[in-house]
Amino acid sequence: MLRPRKKYTVFDLQQLKGKRCLTHIHIKSPQEAAAAEAAGVDLMSCSFDSPEAQARLPQLVAAAPNSFLSCATPHGLASPEEAIRVAFHALELGASSVYCSASPFIIEAMAREGVPVVGHLGLVPRRVTWTGYRAIGRTVAEAKELHRRMKELENAGAYAAELEVVPHNLARFLCAQTKLILMSLGSGSGCDTQFLFSDDILGD
Repeated sequence: MLRPRKKYTVFDLQQLKGKRCLTHIHIKSPQEAAAAEAAGVDLMSCSFDSPEAQARLPQLVAAAPNSFLSCATPHGLASPEEAIRVAFHALELGASSVYCSASPFIIEAMAREGVPVVGHLGLVPRRVTWTGYRAIGRTVAEAKELHRRMKELENAGAYAAELEVVPHNLARFLCAQTKLILMSLGSGSGCDTQFLFSDDILGD
């Protein structure tokens, strides 16, 4: 008889850093959540940026009750107070943590209230007016700036960060230089998790 799957905590994830690369998928429906849990996927993420997404969260939690699920908060949070309210709403609905692409100033306010927060490094789609759609960190100056921003997130109290479209060797180096759990989105296999969207896997 199979034992029930143990639901990860942030502490569990921190203990696994450097030991193995965790599987990580962004899900969009209860069916995908249930299938991912049945397949043994380590971590899940979902959107929490619209009334529809917020209403769907309890369904996702119910479909994968033993899975660690992180919610992506809306972009453009106007204040630390708004960020804290949104984060606690997600946690009350069953999220294990929240993702936030805002500045360390916003993330620090959430972390001070005990919210487990995932930040964002590298290519940030909502900020491509500064960079364009390209790999970030190919020059020495960009690599140094990426390291600086990583330390800012770490000091702000984030427990993890999505690392998007960063050269593989740099991503591996950064992962070894931080206690953050770095989640690779197109940044190679040298991070703590390999983050894919359900569309990447299913071909939708």
